[in-house]
Amino acid sequence: MKTVLNALLFCLIMLPATLLAQSTATGTVTDKANAMPMPGVNVIIKGTSRGTVTDFDGNYSIELSDGEVLVFSYVGYTTQEIVFTGQTRIDVVIEEDASILDEVVLIGYGSVQKEDVTGAVDLIKAEDFNQGPVVSAQQLISGKIAGVSVTSGSGAPGEGQNILIRGNGSLSLSSNPLIVLDGIPLDNGGVGGSRNPLNLINPNDIENMTILKDASATSIYGSRGANGVIIITTKKGKDSEFKFNATTSTTVHTSVDRVNVLNANQFRDIVTNHPNADATTIGLLGNSNTNWQDEIYQTAFGQDHSFSALGSLYGVPMRASIGHSDHDGNLIGDNFQRTTASLNFSPKLFDDHLKLDISARGNYTENVFADRGAIGNANTFDPTQAVYDSSSQYGGYFSWIDSSTGQQPNLAGTNPVALLNLRDDTSEVRRYILNVKADYKFHFFPDLTATLSAGIDESNSHGRTIVSELIPTSNLTWNGSRSSYVNESSNKLFDAYLTYNKSLNDKHNITAVAGYSYQSFEYDNFSYDSEAEERAIADPSAGIDFEFIDKSKNVLLSYFGRLNYDYDGKYLVTATLRADASSVLNPEDRWGYFPSVALAWNINNEDFFNSKNINELKLRLGYGEVGNVNGLDPYLFLTRYTGSESSANYQFGNTFYQTYRPNPFNKDLRWEVGNTFNVGLDYSLFDRRISGSVNVYQKLTKDLIASASVDPFTNFGSEVKSNIGDMENRGIEFALNLVPIKTEDFEWSVNYNIAFNDNEITNLPFVQETGGVSAGTGNNVQLHAEGEAPYSFYVYQQVYDTSGNPIEGAFVDRNGDNVINDSDKYIYKDPYADIIMGLNTNLSYKKWDLAVVTRANIGNYAYNDVSAGNSYLNGVIPTSNNFLSNLHSSYLDNGFISQSNENTFRSSHYIEDASFFKIDNITLGYTLDNAIKNVTLRLYGSVQNVATITDYNGLDPEITGGIDSNFYPRPRSFVFGVNVDF
Repeated sequence: MKTVLNALLFCLIMLPATLLAQSTATGTVTDKANAMPMPGVNVIIKGTSRGTVTDFDGNYSIELSDGEVLVFSYVGYTTQEIVFTGQTRIDVVIEEDASILDEVVLIGYGSVQKEDVTGAVDLIKAEDFNQGPVVSAQQLISGKIAGVSVTSGSGAPGEGQNILIRGNGSLSLSSNPLIVLDGIPLDNGGVGGSRNPLNLINPNDIENMTILKDASATSIYGSRGANGVIIITTKKGKDSEFKFNATTSTTVHTSVDRVNVLNANQFRDIVTNHPNADATTIGLLGNSNTNWQDEIYQTAFGQDHSFSALGSLYGVPMRASIGHSDHDGNLIGDNFQRTTASLNFSPKLFDDHLKLDISARGNYTENVFADRGAIGNANTFDPTQAVYDSSSQYGGYFSWIDSSTGQQPNLAGTNPVALLNLRDDTSEVRRYILNVKADYKFHFFPDLTATLSAGIDESNSHGRTIVSELIPTSNLTWNGSRSSYVNESSNKLFDAYLTYNKSLNDKHNITAVAGYSYQSFEYDNFSYDSEAEERAIADPSAGIDFEFIDKSKNVLLSYFGRLNYDYDGKYLVTATLRADASSVLNPEDRWGYFPSVALAWNINNEDFFNSKNINELKLRLGYGEVGNVNGLDPYLFLTRYTGSESSANYQFGNTFYQTYRPNPFNKDLRWEVGNTFNVGLDYSLFDRRISGSVNVYQKLTKDLIASASVDPFTNFGSEVKSNIGDMENRGIEFALNLVPIKTEDFEWSVNYNIAFNDNEITNLPFVQETGGVSAGTGNNVQLHAEGEAPYSFYVYQQVYDTSGNPIEGAFVDRNGDNVINDSDKYIYKDPYADIIMGLNTNLSYKKWDLAVVTRANIGNYAYNDVSAGNSYLNGVIPTSNNFLSNLHSSYLDNGFISQSNENTFRSSHYIEDASFFKIDNITLGYTLDNAIKNVTLRLYGSVQNVATITDYNGLDPEITGGIDSNFYPRPRSFVFGVNVDF
């Protein structure tokens, strides 16, 4: 019996070991392309954390049980799975992922594989876009591309973005890149009442964005691509079962900071001890402690919803989507609502010889614009006063009263809360785009494809501003006002081109494109002003216009051609020529011819090149010319006439007649031309765990269009647009993509980009002052000058005491003549960063994902207009003893007394280093596969505008143009969202 028990006990002890018996499998992993062993391949047992990696010779050894699945994975290669059934040796051959190798890049009127690109081109796909509260398309790529700067105009919801590719491209024309949406070059001007022309696109509809940076890449678009091109490709239908996607998110927008002004107690001390204050002045002080900035800002909420369906409808690939966004602004009363819809069909006919792409996209936006004048007024309004006054004649809002008129004093600031609540500024914007593209591959000549593309982009807006009769004002006859406008724009496009594609002996590959393009832009604007109408009714003979009509049209006619030649995947040549004729120029100078050529050498495809660690090594060299008239007003070469103001009408007898005078014109106005030279290197190492590019460029712009003075009596004005200068941009760009860790459960990727840019005006006959500021009257603090960066600050050099404090009115006599005048001003810094950087990292662990987006600008400066115009003791009592104004807290440091010296506003003291490092976005997500059958659910939380590290003393160092005048602060936004695929 005992023997039996012992035997049974032995069996029970050994049973688990028997059940868990494991075998050892060994093998070698090799690369299919060259039959070489693959070191570093991950060999993981599926569903576990058990695994190993292959050694230097591609060998591995792992213990596992029957039925378990081995997963072989490596970056840039297809993943293989093998079920273990007792094999002692498992050798695996893996091959490069064709989807990576054959990645297609759009280059305008065609596409090439990524490895065949010859110009400076960057592709960013949907999975790499910025996440979080993204309302406009431009925000998707901020900080992602070397040399591309994206800056929001303000913190208002749906606000437009300023995009610069490789620095500032012009002095007076637009420096923004051309945006091409599914083949249609968009009109970036927009219509009145539109916050941002690109609000027509729901960011969830975008598949990828291609950025063309150098002239060899952009010249196929001619003059429209003078400042670079961003090609937006939206998602299309697929020949598959229908799949659906629904996304929803809720956002909380919080204000981050406040302008530093005196609080109520500090203000009382200043007024009480002011040398010019008397009992009447002190009697103006109130008993409240009001933070006016807290009164005008709020915690705002927003929501975004979208739904899309894609698949095959009766054999035709299609996709449809609808989206809605509703965001309040931090400035009370601000609101942005947008509804978008899109529909796309991609049928193929005649055995796929005819491919159609039919797209329709619509957008309806409702805007409520809060009065941004409240921002400046909140910084200067007396903090000792209450917001409301029950005895006030102005709707119960506190207001200063001039005892002699019974109205608000002429120069007194208006209660900022009253500005927000007693003024309604609204608009509705409608926009739709319809595009039809047909590609026909000839049956009798399949190497030749004919393409026809026609599109229309229509916009219209209706807006009105209604100001209540209760708003505080010094106008004795004020009874309220209403102004309105109706704007319409139409952008029509027709393209026709032939594409010849031929491969000879598997060595010679030729693609040739030749075509014609016609694009017209028409504008029809109407506006109305009720106050002007009242004046016209009161004095019919004055000839006052209260309605204004403005119509215009300009046309771009083009012929273009491109030749791509590829020899054996090693040597690549791209040659392009575009001829543009623009109606904004005179007939004699209307045509411009813009050539480009680019060469590339795929060194890694050479027979002599045999490196296991270098997957791609391509050298690029390109040169191109591109014209520019973007943003130039039409008809400047023609004599145009302007009606006289009512105060300047001509009296004949007892009747006053409106007269007309000619405007300045320039019949010799011609193309502004940019010549770009680019040298680049694309690289990929260690089986694409490291990849990126380096670009060195120089852009010389000649015949700059800018305002030029004219001799007296030679034209009909003192200034006219002319071709008068040259400018140079030069720089270096570096991009690095790194995958330090990649296993079955965990992946870490890093993207870093840095760009150095130097922008200089190399020829300008005379300096041009610009950069008007609110401080003082008629002051400019910037200029364009030969040998300097455009928009350089032009100021007096401040003198400081031994403690480092500025001495009021004391400036360096730079020319030594013992007089401080304009001759002593000097160039001091500029608003554009010398270095821009982006650092983005993504981590995923099993079902968790984390993305962090950061940016930095170094070498950009800003003029602190808020401090400059409001930090003088005498500004507390601006005119007489009938109102008070608050001060910027910088007064406590500088102790400035008087505003009488206008030079003080043009002091270098107010030019501040605005370099910054920003954590733009942090997003954390969790994905539930098959949360419900065939449903994938992703939950995520995001924070936008997380932190800014800077020495700048204003609200935000990122100021477009470099002049900080009561900036609408960017919010910090918290988002919770859900994404469902089913």
